[in-house]
Amino acid sequence: MSKAVRRLKSPYCFSLPHLAIMESQELIPHLLRTEFSKITAVLSRHFGLEHLEVAEDMAGETFLAALETWPYKGVPANPSAWLYAVAKNKAKNYLTRQHLFAEKVVPAFSDTAETLEYEIDLSETNISDSLLQMLFAVCNPVIPWEGQVALSLRFLCGFGIEEIANAFLSNKETINKRLLRAKEKLRQEEIKIELPPANEIGKRIDTVLTTLYLLFNEGYYSESNDRVLREELCAEAMRLVLQLIESPLTNRPPVNALFALMCFQSSRFKARKGNEGEMILYDEQDHNLWDQALISRGAKHLHVASQGNELTQYHLEASIAYWYTVKDDTPEKWENILQLFDHLLKMQYSPVAALNRAFALAKTKGKQAAIAEAEKLQMFQNRFYYALLGDLYVDIDNQLALSNLKKAYNMAGGEAEKCVIKKKIINLNKKLKKE
Repeated sequence: MSKAVRRLKSPYCFSLPHLAIMESQELIPHLLRTEFSKITAVLSRHFGLEHLEVAEDMAGETFLAALETWPYKGVPANPSAWLYAVAKNKAKNYLTRQHLFAEKVVPAFSDTAETLEYEIDLSETNISDSLLQMLFAVCNPVIPWEGQVALSLRFLCGFGIEEIANAFLSNKETINKRLLRAKEKLRQEEIKIELPPANEIGKRIDTVLTTLYLLFNEGYYSESNDRVLREELCAEAMRLVLQLIESPLTNRPPVNALFALMCFQSSRFKARKGNEGEMILYDEQDHNLWDQALISRGAKHLHVASQGNELTQYHLEASIAYWYTVKDDTPEKWENILQLFDHLLKMQYSPVAALNRAFALAKTKGKQAAIAEAEKLQMFQNRFYYALLGDLYVDIDNQLALSNLKKAYNMAGGEAEKCVIKKKIINLNKKLKKE
């Protein structure tokens, strides 16, 4: 990680007007997530991937300039435009220094003066093109799959090392080494930032979709700063997937299926979070808060995805998510969900999917059947495993239910999640006192 980026993550103290400080402190982290990757992508496309770290440094220095200026002078009327202007100037200064060095040290390079006239294009169109081309450039099969995803999450989605480590269930040291090896491979192979030929798209699209799927999930299952949802991450993932849909080269059934999944999940955002930021579980959500327009949009893209013979995990997960948006709690709904989970697990087994299947099994076959299946998973390091067992054992063995809920509470990722579990523990203790 560049020095500038590391400094951005450091504590920063101001002795300036409180309002300006608060406004900038709230806005800059948001812009760091949404604009950092855009600036990095455009500059990397301009300089080439061999100068990826230079582009990252410039983007980081741009945000440092905001961090050092806005508390004094106030947040500009158009913060993004201010950042882009600073980034342009830094890029031009870099080109000037490179030109002067080449002119003095290697006179033969004096004809490179024309590079000073290059425009750093930070228009909306060029940003979108650069992000898409950068995504496919780093998702190159010359790099191992894990390196492709790690690079994408780092440079295009703005993930920190710890966030990437969490996504891979790994540690920061491993991720840092993986990123270094992947960047070195990009330099060795002289990879260009451009869309691959049409016959290469299919070989790379899976990794691209995996990256965007992980980005959305990081927002949907947020564990950062005790926030139940990070809508900005989900919105960025949806924007990038929609960009794939809008390109004839990448408008494919799995892409539409992934977008449908995101639409269905996003449709329940308002119902999933309470007024105090607390998590609201599915069975307690207000169905009137579900966004019907997003549900309809998801259904449209799922229909487009169903054309042809291709069936992917995204098709199945989108179909499951669709049934979760059906308000009526009927046997048909949960039977469909159960069958889809069965199909998904046969296609691509995942302990988390198996755990979610147990919830659907409880709805169709009863709690005892669900307990038997859930306990086979033996996910002793997973808090959701204990949370589910805690719910399933209620009114069957309340002491065991309480024990599982306490384990889930001790392993919970943040205060929002702990609040939900604590409420269940309190209610269960009341029930036990009456017994």
